[in-house]
Amino acid sequence: MITERPVHRRSPGVAERAPRNRIALLRAYLALTKPQIVELLLVTTVPTMMLAAGGWPDPVTFAAVLVGGGLAGGGASVLNCYIDRDIDQLMRRTKRRPLPANQLTPRAVLIFGLTLSVVSLVVMALLTNWLATVLTAASIFYYDVIYTMWLKRRTPANTFWGGACGAAPVVIGWAAVTGSIPPLAWALFAVVFFWQMPHFYALAVKYKDDYARAGIPMLPVVRSMSRVNFEILVYTVLTVVASLVAWPLGLGPIYGVTAIVMGLVFLAEAIRLVVKTRAGDTVNPMRLFHLSITYLTVVFMAIAVDALI
Repeated sequence: MITERPVHRRSPGVAERAPRNRIALLRAYLALTKPQIVELLLVTTVPTMMLAAGGWPDPVTFAAVLVGGGLAGGGASVLNCYIDRDIDQLMRRTKRRPLPANQLTPRAVLIFGLTLSVVSLVVMALLTNWLATVLTAASIFYYDVIYTMWLKRRTPANTFWGGACGAAPVVIGWAAVTGSIPPLAWALFAVVFFWQMPHFYALAVKYKDDYARAGIPMLPVVRSMSRVNFEILVYTVLTVVASLVAWPLGLGPIYGVTAIVMGLVFLAEAIRLVVKTRAGDTVNPMRLFHLSITYLTVVFMAIAVDALI
C-alpha cells in the first residue's frame, strides 16, 4: 500500500527569519571592516593615482589598488576590532560593534580579518609591484600591532604616531602607478598625516568620557583642553601648509585655489573651537570633525580634476 509522506509545515515566520539572520550576519561582518574609514582612504588614493599617472591610470593597476587597498583597509579594521574587543565593550560608542554585542565569535572575526589582509596582499603582489605591496603589508602591521596593540593603550601621542597608517594609502597608490615615491607624493602624505590630528582630536573630545572609561590615554583624557586646542590649531596650520607646499611640486591652479580656500575654512573652524572653549562657551567639536572630512574630500577632488585637465 502506498502511503503519503507526512507534510511538515513550518511555523509562521521561520522562513522569513533565516534570510534575516543571514542578512544580519553579513551586516555584522561588513560593520567590522568600518566602511566609512575605507571609503575615506579611497578618497585620497584614487586622486593620487590619477595625479601619478597624469590622468586615468592603467585599468588593471587601478582596479588592483581599489580592491587590494579596500581589502587591506577592511582587514586591518577587522583585526583592530578583534584586538580592541576588551575595550570596545566599555565604551558607549563601540559597545554595539559585532564582538561586544556577541553577534560574532572572536575566532570568526580573527579568521575574517586575516583572510582579508592576506587576500589584499596577494592582489597587490600579483597586479602591482613590490614597493606598493611592501607598503601595504607594513601599513597593516603598523596599524594593528604597533598602533592598536601598543601605542593606543600606552601614550597620549597615539594619534600622532598612528597617523602614518591613515596617510599610507597616498604613497601606496603612487607607488603602485610609478614604482617610486617622489617629493609630491610625500607632500600629499604630509597633508593627510597632519590632518588626522585635528580630525581625531575633535572626535576624542566628544567621546572623552568613553576613552577614560576604557583606560585609553587619548590626549583630551590626560591633558587639559588648552593643550588639546593648541595641538588642534598647530596641526591644522601644518595641514594647510603641507597642502600649499604640494602645489608647486606638480599641481595646477585648480588645486592651488581649492587648497587656499578650503584651508582658510578649515583653519577658521579650528580657531572658532579654540576661542569658544577659552571663553567658556558650549562647543560642538563634531563640527570640526565633519568639516575636516569635507576639507580632505574637496582638496583631493581638486587633485583629481587637475590630473584630468
